[in-house]
Amino acid sequence: MRAFVTGASGFVGGFLTRHLRDAGDEVEAMPDGIDIADGEALLDLVRAARPEVVYHLAALAHVGRSWEEPAETMRVNALGTLSVLEAARRVDDPPRVLIISSAEVYGAGSGEPLDENAPLRPTNPYAASKVAAEFLGLQAHLGRGSDVVRVRPFNHVGPGQADAFVVSALAKRIVAAERSGGPIEVGNLEAARDFTDVRDVVRAYRLLALHGAPGEVYNVASGHAITIAELLERLLARSETAVEPVAQPSLFRPVDVPVLVGDSSRLAALTGWRPEVDLDETLAAVLEYWRSH
Repeated sequence: MRAFVTGASGFVGGFLTRHLRDAGDEVEAMPDGIDIADGEALLDLVRAARPEVVYHLAALAHVGRSWEEPAETMRVNALGTLSVLEAARRVDDPPRVLIISSAEVYGAGSGEPLDENAPLRPTNPYAASKVAAEFLGLQAHLGRGSDVVRVRPFNHVGPGQADAFVVSALAKRIVAAERSGGPIEVGNLEAARDFTDVRDVVRAYRLLALHGAPGEVYNVASGHAITIAELLERLLARSETAVEPVAQPSLFRPVDVPVLVGDSSRLAALTGWRPEVDLDETLAAVLEYWRSH
């Protein structure tokens, strides 16, 4: 396929573009410095790329930061998505658009795996912006017949992820503590999340670009929740020295969903996808990334 990727220089975008090229796809990446909400600039890029599918990854993706910048989060994530949809609609041969949303749209779950029919209950500005982006995509499909597929990935991790995200942040602090001998600061360790290796996640994206039903939404998840405390234990077990965790109140979010775990049986039934990379392998790779950086 010919693919155009927004957010290609980001953590997930890098893994996605490599996966697409390894699969034989022709990939055009949105250049850095382009405002995703600049509709005319985006239209020019999509026209030049002539993609069969647009993978829309560009977003402000940090939940904690969205509390500090709610308006900018909404502008980039919602209006940016609208610009992508409009650019795809206005070209001569409209491509499929894969909108990458987030499991954060579900808000607090019961502890049981959430499927795509679970109610949307956003508890933070980032989640609200992703609900808006999703519904812009749904409206484009229902109102204009646009070929839009929505994807709700749960937490995904891997080497190279920014230290604003929990696994990478903990790994970086552990590596720093290995060198300094000091403790590491931690936030809420009781929250439980569904973690999948980023390499498995981008495989799912390409499968949905090929096989997803227009207008449909799909979870990408392992189906298993693990607490941040257990993640920390697994990381510390791989530490080269004894490291002591110390609670830091500033690392706690204003609202933190207690448990978020997903059901990706719809994706599995359609494509046969399942996670292949073991979480312990991922954690080891993240630690090694920070030791070399």
